[in-house]
Amino acid sequence: MAIEITDANFEEVVLKSNKPVLVDFWAEWCGPCRMVGPVIEELAKEYEGKAVIGKLNVDFNPKVATDFGIMSIPALLFFKDGKVVDKQVGAVPKHVLAGKLNTQLA
Repeated sequence: MAIEITDANFEEVVLKSNKPVLVDFWAEWCGPCRMVGPVIEELAKEYEGKAVIGKLNVDFNPKVATDFGIMSIPALLFFKDGKVVDKQVGAVPKHVLAGKLNTQLA
């Protein structure tokens, strides 16, 4: 299951992680976000122990969204060693996100 990421736990869960991290910036009212949601959950199961997969609701956690300049959602940011190393905006097939994750694991 994807981890719920918030303004309060972002630093600990994402920036201090010793594994690659995928953060899905989303909101309830966003249609494409709802399409990506099940894919994020599948990735969370498949990459358990290898990567951290989480979701950050931009309506309830505006600080992190603002800090990273999130203007369109879904926005998927890939972090490694506390830095953004890749980004995907908009709904895409699962294999695209898996490919980006695999690049971070290599």
